[in-house]
Amino acid sequence: MKTKREDIRNVAIIAHVDHGKTTLVDELLKQSGTFRSNQVIRERVMDSGDIERERGITILSKNTSVYYEHTKINIVDTPGHADFGGEVERVLKMVDGVVLVVDAYEGAMPQTKFVLSNALALGLPVVVCVNKIDRPEARPDEVVDEILELFMELDATDEQLDSPFVFASAKLGKAALEADKALEAEDMRALFDTIIEHIPAPEGDSEADFGMLVTTIDYNEYVGKIGIGKVENGTIHLNDEVAIVNYHDPEKLVKMRVSKLYEFEGLERVEVKDATIGAIIAVSGMPDIHIGDTIAAANNPVAMEVNKISEPTLSMTFSVNDSPFAGQEGKFVTSRHLRERLTRELNTDVSLRVEDTDRAEAFKVSGRGELHLSILIETMRREGYEFQVSRPEVLYKTDENGKRTEPMELATIDVPEEYVGTVIEKLGTRKGEMLNMAPSKGGYTRLEFNIPARGLIGYRNEFLTDTRGNGILNTVFNGYEPYKGEIQSRSQGSLVAFETGEAVGYGLFNAQDRGDLFIGAGTKVYSGMVVGRNSRTGDMEVNVCKKKQLTNTRSSGSDEALKLVPHIVMSLEQCIDFISDDELVEVTPLSLRIRKKYLDPVARRKAARC
Repeated sequence: MKTKREDIRNVAIIAHVDHGKTTLVDELLKQSGTFRSNQVIRERVMDSGDIERERGITILSKNTSVYYEHTKINIVDTPGHADFGGEVERVLKMVDGVVLVVDAYEGAMPQTKFVLSNALALGLPVVVCVNKIDRPEARPDEVVDEILELFMELDATDEQLDSPFVFASAKLGKAALEADKALEAEDMRALFDTIIEHIPAPEGDSEADFGMLVTTIDYNEYVGKIGIGKVENGTIHLNDEVAIVNYHDPEKLVKMRVSKLYEFEGLERVEVKDATIGAIIAVSGMPDIHIGDTIAAANNPVAMEVNKISEPTLSMTFSVNDSPFAGQEGKFVTSRHLRERLTRELNTDVSLRVEDTDRAEAFKVSGRGELHLSILIETMRREGYEFQVSRPEVLYKTDENGKRTEPMELATIDVPEEYVGTVIEKLGTRKGEMLNMAPSKGGYTRLEFNIPARGLIGYRNEFLTDTRGNGILNTVFNGYEPYKGEIQSRSQGSLVAFETGEAVGYGLFNAQDRGDLFIGAGTKVYSGMVVGRNSRTGDMEVNVCKKKQLTNTRSSGSDEALKLVPHIVMSLEQCIDFISDDELVEVTPLSLRIRKKYLDPVARRKAARC
């Protein structure tokens, strides 16, 4: 017989990127008494990874809990970037409702639509939190209208259309049910009360056989894999024998014993002896467990259905570094190291795919977007791995008529009026189709394009340059459409090092007239390494190691001091954006180098003719 667990609420915080989800969770933790009054708390405490903290984005979903008036609220903080949408899709199976956070100025954005559509499709109740109400340009009434229009556009039910609105400033720790009273509020009690009232208590049969869907996998060196999910039915005890089964793999049946059982208390995982319906728990002692598996009673293993995760749209080739500088800076450099690390990533990243290629030292890695893959590359780099990556390629499909289709993106762009023409022209050449153009907030114009995903490869940095850093570009996957035809690749060629050695001022001075340099004096280079961007089409070999010839009548100081233009320091994303099909990015813990696939100039010319 099903009963409700009134002492628990399970809720996910969902939103577009940078609308304040993680800051909101920080404040809920503080005001619930999770931290001591004298405890020093850093901002965005839920963003625990170094890369998350540096970039100010959430990459992996996080579990925490707070207590409010005898009710335990389990909270899942989710990513806002479209590239990590797979994280959002799966954790929604673990909760009974969502808090949709929307910026009081920006309003509904592309990712707002994506995360809300997922929640509505699962029939989850929604609490809308209009955040950043303290912004001087906040426009809460208009944002409420935008959200209601979005609900209607997504065919929300009457109950979902009646979703409550809370107006908050997570930064100030204030919330109220009316916009004009939010900044006068003393705390966030209004949000707590609304969650308790409108998010239903978890329901299940505590007397039935145990069942839990694994929606997240954590990994710990000491206990191995840890499966996280919500108890749907029954009760689990420490040392129980359970079965691991999978809805999409009927052959799978592995029996295990529960060696450790945890619940979430604040930011900690606390060991417990048992757990029943509605609890979000972590179970260890199961090496053969994966996301989407069901942990069930050993005597009645029934698999639970898991929602389908969106497929990857982009792939890159990860290969062993074979440059002249290979093995000098990395700790893990072999194909075995690379294979083991990529396989391990599959345990926790449901949107990633890894396949073998026709070369033993190379692997095809597919993901949801450039950011998704670049975060993986940066993480591996910091762990001591050394390898090479190719230019991203989109993954094509074939429709029922045998025609090639390609992934499309819905690009929403906010730019000042003076840059509109440039953006339209550039996206037009990349096969972008403009869907809408309308005045936006603060003198900006909003453009909407349906554009092939490959048309956006290498465009983001160009976009920032074209708009002088004032443009905002957001994209979300928009399905597959028939192939749109050839897209013009990079118009500028590369400056390629002529010989191996150390770059010197004289050689760089002569090379900088040819284009923009990526290296400075003292940088070690090898023949075939890309040292800059040519100002013209086509590649050009330059000798950055060339020294000034000294004679009896001319000393090294007799000419004017050479004035070098500051070189461009390329980030990982900029390197990936820049490279063409015949180039690679060499990634090591200390360096990022761009190189030609064929280092020998003769082999390069021969390959270009093929």
